[in-house]
Amino acid sequence: MSADGRAIERQKTNPLFNDHKLKLGTFSTNLSGGCTISTAEGVFDLNWPNTATLAKLADEMEFEALVPVGRWRGFGGETDFNGRGFESYTWAAGIGGMTNTPSVFSTSHISTVHPVMAAKQGMTIDHITGGRFTLNVVCGWYGPEFEMFGAPLLDHDRRYDLAAEWLTVIKRLWTEEEEFDFAGEFFNLKNLICRPRPVQGPHPVVMSAGTSERGKKFAAQHCDVGFTGPNGLDIDGLRAMVTDYKKMALDEFGRNIMVWSNAFIYQGETEKEAKELYDYCVMEKGDWQAAENLTRTLGIDRRVPDLDAMLKLKENFIAGWGGYPLIGTKEQVVEGLLALAGTGLDGVLLSWPRYIEDMTNFKEVTYPLVVEAGLR
Repeated sequence: MSADGRAIERQKTNPLFNDHKLKLGTFSTNLSGGCTISTAEGVFDLNWPNTATLAKLADEMEFEALVPVGRWRGFGGETDFNGRGFESYTWAAGIGGMTNTPSVFSTSHISTVHPVMAAKQGMTIDHITGGRFTLNVVCGWYGPEFEMFGAPLLDHDRRYDLAAEWLTVIKRLWTEEEEFDFAGEFFNLKNLICRPRPVQGPHPVVMSAGTSERGKKFAAQHCDVGFTGPNGLDIDGLRAMVTDYKKMALDEFGRNIMVWSNAFIYQGETEKEAKELYDYCVMEKGDWQAAENLTRTLGIDRRVPDLDAMLKLKENFIAGWGGYPLIGTKEQVVEGLLALAGTGLDGVLLSWPRYIEDMTNFKEVTYPLVVEAGLR
């Protein structure tokens, strides 16, 4: 916030607007296992020193995004994947206070956080970080989590109707000078105000993670960033998806949005070594029961009737939360990142199976090649 109390243009404080050809971030460093559903040695063990280590590694490479996953319970199996986790607003406040460069996200389920609370928490994190906060709006899909809050799991499209109203309240709290009332379908609120204003103007960056057509339209209409998984697409398929996404946002809503996705990295001195690491973590040590629980809860099993395709999808979730696979030498990993940049993606959230060990190795031996390739 400037000395006269006016918000600062967010392009000046939030690194998501920098000119790097491919922006980078980390994914799910607030949860046990990270993105890897495996009992392999070195898979992410959640505690505060470990999550802080990953944030510092990202900060040293000037990554643009630190994105936690909103999770309230795990997925069972031998690992109880993601069963231990830090809540994303308080996590972002702590991590934001110890980093200097990345945009620090909070991933917020609309049915578990009241919009007045979300606005106040987000504003506070924006001040802690000097204007680096980003709100990731998610509607949720994990029924047992909704039961923990006594909240109804609405039909898919109705969740986005609720999200639109929830986010409208937050944006007004972040931007309006005077108290106001809000009367909507889902919220009837009186005397709303949020002081001080966030550092970023007109308001902090907003992202929404959704892969459905309804989810993409919500992001295109209401958010600055749309996050979508690669959904097993190859590079040509990703390019078409990104092109269509951005075109839809411009044609239907007159808006230019950023599009991000995620990828996982299994790197070795040789391609053979990288594939052996993949086989060890995924095929040998993968927690297939947790992956089954996850995909069944998502309802993917009803949409993928082919058994081989279903097994491959579960394998991809085990490897790195369904991300785009980058498996090989450091040179091959950089080639893969160049290919992803060529699809029109603005950024990619990365994960590694042995998060701390492998990300440290990436920083030391691979990241210099990423810079040399002109991606940074």
